Amino acid sequence: MARTDERFREAYNRFLDIVVTMEPDSALPSEIALSERLDVSRTVVRSVLARLQSAGIITWAGREKRLIRRPRPDDRLATLSTQVSASELERQFLDWTLRFDVAPGTALNVADLSRRFNVSPHVLQEFLASLSRFGLVRRRARGGWKLLGFTRDFALELSDFRLVLELNAVGHVAGLPSDHPIWAELDALEARHHALAAEIDERFHDFSLLDEAFHTTIGATVKNRFAAEFRKIIALIFHYHFQWDKAEERNRNAAAISEHLRIIWALKARDRAAALAATEDHLKTSKVTLLQSLRDHAVG
Repeated sequence: MARTDERFREAYNRFLDIVVTMEPDSALPSEIALSERLDVSRTVVRSVLARLQSAGIITWAGREKRLIRRPRPDDRLATLSTQVSASELERQFLDWTLRFDVAPGTALNVADLSRRFNVSPHVLQEFLASLSRFGLVRRRARGGWKLLGFTRDFALELSDFRLVLELNAVGHVAGLPSDHPIWAELDALEARHHALAAEIDERFHDFSLLDEAFHTTIGATVKNRFAAEFRKIIALIFHYHFQWDKAEERNRNAAAISEHLRIIWALKARDRAAALAATEDHLKTSKVTLLQSLRDHAVG
């Protein structure tokens, strides 16, 4: 599922070599073409593109990829061999799964996947066993693994469980004392939301990261190991759904900023009921958007 960090770093630096002579606003090659030129899988290509977008070097929206600026020397990554971390393995596998490169119901060949993601079969087996608790994979009766995948039913169940966790977290925050660090964090989040709203026409792609920071900050106030595990997979899946659905992205993200601010204001006013109502409204909107994304991908 994952590649070594060195493989990623080398591919990233080779990409910089490709675009260093290109003019800003130039269109970039397709993922397939980049995979061939960089000599890596499309999974690694997507990781490279995501890192480049975060660094402000490119824009990436579906098949549309453009150079924002030429790379500088300090953009290059140091190349060193490291063991793939468990979190990176998880992220890469979910990237492969949630971008619909493989259909639900597919039998997973451990040997093939180990080669694909550059990990040992033992590591991959342990990872799949840990992932099975989320219902994305299942051990087959005669050995091996089956991908259950990200289906409409999975999305509905995940959204409903997310609502339980988020309402619990928001209710918890509303009762925290005035000297708790969350209030300063909410002030900072409020400022970030206002700043993004003021530049929404140019920066609407930045909302997915702000959305993750907002929900993570509130959720982290609840010290519960089980909630923390599920918040991680929820954050990953809802982060990917922003990448799936590009229709009306600017307007949708502007509306979500307003929904976040409504939650923040209610919390700062210590109005627990209003905060819970605002959270429920926000997550209903998010659920509708997620299901629409699945319909666009013809996922049942």
